[in-house]
Amino acid sequence: MAKFSSWDGLELNYRVWEGAGVPVVLQHGIVADTNANWMSVGVVAALQQGGHRVISLDARGHGRSEKPHDADRYSWRAMADDVRALYDHLGLDEVVQVGYSMGGIISILVAQSDERVRRLVVGGIGSGVVDCGGIDWRVINAEDIVTAMRGDGSGTVEQAKMFRILADVLGADREAIAAVARGLSEAPIKTVADIEAPTLVLAGDADPFAAEPERLAAAFPNGSLAVVPGDHLVATTHPKFAAALVDFLA
Repeated sequence: MAKFSSWDGLELNYRVWEGAGVPVVLQHGIVADTNANWMSVGVVAALQQGGHRVISLDARGHGRSEKPHDADRYSWRAMADDVRALYDHLGLDEVVQVGYSMGGIISILVAQSDERVRRLVVGGIGSGVVDCGGIDWRVINAEDIVTAMRGDGSGTVEQAKMFRILADVLGADREAIAAVARGLSEAPIKTVADIEAPTLVLAGDADPFAAEPERLAAAFPNGSLAVVPGDHLVATTHPKFAAALVDFLA
């Protein structure tokens, strides 16, 4: 594990597993971190077995990265710029960018603004990107997550309860996560038609946050789709998730 100072001075944590070929950069979902989203579920191991160099970033407010409680320190653009700052820090000339849920939206924004992204993989998102411009707030909204993170979480809507449970299991800074949710309340994506890089949409078949993933895949000029068993939290744990990712990179 290592740290670097991002574009605005925030200290962010990242990890590198050495390998060959174009580096695969991983960005996790809200509340999660490198271990929860990628290591513990076998994704990093599968990529290593495929011979890939793997890099994973703990987003601001998450994992071992710095966690300000000010919502003004969080925005989609700020978090996309963190990923690009990591590219700069490591001197990366080309990457495969992979993101899940919140990380999927961040990864789309990175691919739109950085020609170093040669391939793109987004998971845990679906038609909400097309219809809502990002996270599918028809399923859950930012204030639902804020409520889930505050106090004992009473009054939390059903879809937000899993984020509270995950935060408690991981020992996440719930006040920082609430600030993240407030900072990410806007809809940052107008189109994905400008992303020419081959793109894989990876969705769980029971994930309400990734409804109609075929519509998102079709919106990319070079999009493809893989559907695996599981809901939003379980899909990444299924062996078919890591297998679909490795197959796409082969």
